Amino acid sequence: MQTLLQDLRYGIRQLLKSPGFTAVAVLSLALGIGANTALFSLVDAVLLKTLPVRKPEELALFKWASGERGLSLSHNGTIDQEPGTGMRLGTSFSVPAFELMRAHTQTLSDLFAFAPRGELNVSVDGEAEVAGGQLVSGNFHSGLGVRPALGRMINNDDDQTSANPVAVISFRYWRRRFGLDPAVVGKTININGAPFTIVGVTPPQFYSGMEVGDSPDLTLPLALARLLEPNSQSQSEFAQAWYWWVRVMGRMKPGVSLEQARAELEGIFQQSAQAGWEASPANRRPPDSGPRDLPRLRALPGGQGEIYLRQSYEQPLRVMLIVVGLTLLVACANIANLLLARAVTRRQEMAVRLALGAGRFRLVRQLLTESLLLAFAGSALGWLLAWLSRGLLLMWSPGRGSQLDAELHMDWRVFGFTAAVAVATGLLFGLAPALRATRVDLNSALKENTRGAKGSLSVLGKSLVIAQVAVSLVLLIGAGLFIRTLHNLQNVSLGFNAEDLLIFRIDPRAKGYGAEQTAPLYQRICERLEAVPGVRSATISEFAALSGNGRNGPAYVEGRATLPRNENNVFQQRVRWNYLQTMEIRLLAGRGFTPQDDERAMKVAVINQTMARRFFGDENPLGKHFGFGRAENSNQIEIVGVARDSRYLRPRRDIPPIAYLPFPQVSLGMTTFTVRTAGDPTQMTAAIRAAMREVDKDLPLFGVKTQTEQMDQSLAQERFFPKLTSFFGLLALLLAGIGLYGVMSYAVAQRTHEIGVRMAIGATQENILRRVIGQGMLLAGAGVVIGSAAALALARLITSNAANDLTRFISDFLYGVRAADPLTFVAVALLLLLVALLACYLPARRATKVDPMVALRCE
Repeated sequence: MQTLLQDLRYGIRQLLKSPGFTAVAVLSLALGIGANTALFSLVDAVLLKTLPVRKPEELALFKWASGERGLSLSHNGTIDQEPGTGMRLGTSFSVPAFELMRAHTQTLSDLFAFAPRGELNVSVDGEAEVAGGQLVSGNFHSGLGVRPALGRMINNDDDQTSANPVAVISFRYWRRRFGLDPAVVGKTININGAPFTIVGVTPPQFYSGMEVGDSPDLTLPLALARLLEPNSQSQSEFAQAWYWWVRVMGRMKPGVSLEQARAELEGIFQQSAQAGWEASPANRRPPDSGPRDLPRLRALPGGQGEIYLRQSYEQPLRVMLIVVGLTLLVACANIANLLLARAVTRRQEMAVRLALGAGRFRLVRQLLTESLLLAFAGSALGWLLAWLSRGLLLMWSPGRGSQLDAELHMDWRVFGFTAAVAVATGLLFGLAPALRATRVDLNSALKENTRGAKGSLSVLGKSLVIAQVAVSLVLLIGAGLFIRTLHNLQNVSLGFNAEDLLIFRIDPRAKGYGAEQTAPLYQRICERLEAVPGVRSATISEFAALSGNGRNGPAYVEGRATLPRNENNVFQQRVRWNYLQTMEIRLLAGRGFTPQDDERAMKVAVINQTMARRFFGDENPLGKHFGFGRAENSNQIEIVGVARDSRYLRPRRDIPPIAYLPFPQVSLGMTTFTVRTAGDPTQMTAAIRAAMREVDKDLPLFGVKTQTEQMDQSLAQERFFPKLTSFFGLLALLLAGIGLYGVMSYAVAQRTHEIGVRMAIGATQENILRRVIGQGMLLAGAGVVIGSAAALALARLITSNAANDLTRFISDFLYGVRAADPLTFVAVALLLLLVALLACYLPARRATKVDPMVALRCE
């Protein structure tokens, strides 16, 4: 311990004696370690952490898998493709299936259900707002083992159709909406027009939702879902065996495996699914008859809850980890080179200490102590940078294009990661210089004058510079490809005018409006909005353009053969009569909608160019008929116009076939209003809110944004990656430039005598300049060649058939540019060589200023 304290004190004195070197090293490490720490905190929160409940390892999450001819008719949840089998993997079950499974399980100590409810219209003390909600079975909280922060949780008595309506609120909602007032328990609030009594508050660490980033404000009993729906038909669907809408999770008994739980419940689930199919309304079933595929039950580890959104983060986070990891390696290589150069100036010190009896291991330990001091100083500053940058990472969401609703905690796990990185980097950049510094010839070292110590640039130092340049080139090429992708997406033709548009959503159903009341309500709103000064027009649609949401289904054309299943899918955009004019989508043929296209008129549609080509080829589609759902509906809708193609889901997605259908010939659920203004739409927000309050003060607006903001959100990932890779690519370039500058400065200092001799015998300043720059550019050129070869190999891997999930993700991410894009490769190589030339020129210019007489006296 005494010698360790001595090493620490001596190391601190040595670092303080070289403040410039110490500052560069600490700052370089802080940027590298800070980026890794901040990213690990996101990885920990999104991918690694389990649910904050009792014994999460005992939880099992149930899903189902089936072929294309399955028994799922109406599914409210996520359906993905199951890896390995290619089967459809669904998340939701019917309430009867859940109840049967719960009644017959022997392997589970508890089986509970939950379902996200999305936005709810909440009125507290007469003030309306939108809050997120979820529905849960009565044993949800007890099955998870969640204790309340205040009041009580929902129980089985609450989960009855005859029970008094109760709600549990989240801790964050309690803090935001009620200011942590303990009197909130027992308070009555209106949710979608129905009174609910708050009975409890969840603990602060429990985010209520079963998906990362999902933190519903309100939790309500499952049996009371009917109170949230004014539509009597929707109310009756919740209890039907053919309506699959709840997620199911269970707690396994000790010693029970996932396979045992799955095998026990699979037959029960299949019986319920078959019964639901047979009891379903005829209009719900597909037109084809024949045997159906029984779904297979899947039991997955439930300790992390639902993992759909987690999976959308996995590949992007892996890319980010690679980027920041490579940047840290460049920083380590840079510091290692600085330590190598610094070791030369300490040759006599090492020789004297060895001559006095110090062992080589003792000196290596001393030098490693100094390296670790640098690493821990960089880690401390990096920790601060990571803490300050947490919010920036939360603004990025590859899954939904909106800010991630989560908290990044700088806890002991993150601290442990930072400490581990500090030790690893300290050893990584410190070991080789320490071993080299202690390998000295005592006789020659003791005879040397420090100022005139001889030495040539080591192979290790040259290799580190080449590696820095190569890694920087790879990072910058990646940044260049991502930047070009973003540029291509931002300049893609949308097919409509996105400027001067303000969009917002309302949900009249949550306020208790019935189907017969919505049409007059929408008419009043549009008329009032168009009366606001500065508003040119107002329209409605079911979904906002570029929101990623849409309604689609199979379409059938009268008198024509049915297209294959993957080709007859058409998106329905249900709109007000002036939607195309407001969006400035050009009509190419036929007519647009008019106010007379109402529920009493013949059903009509305007289709886009893609639908016209796919279903009619070169034939004129005007006057033709088609329909949705079943082939016998093919004569229901007449095509009266063809509109120009426009982007619908995302800017990078291909334009799908779209049929614009006039409201009120078709029903609307949640509705998006689009307002075209005469100027900046953000300046109109207050006036539009005031106009909406005049129509109905209890009808809240949500999702208020401009259309350009909507596009930016849809490109959240495409905007984040170029920023991230550009920052770290330029940081790596800067570190590589500093490394090359340091190496060349060291080489010039070591060759002062040689330069003096050359100049004494007639060498000109131009000769010296070319010679020094040539040596540095040779290293940079080698790095560029190696980096280009590595980047080209990665590009081929990305586009090869043998690509893995990560390289496939990168290949799918790029848009309008090849992974081996020549322009990007050349531009990045020239940029790097230009920086290298500058880094070499400064030491070379200093070499030309050497006085031959002074240089000859160096020995």
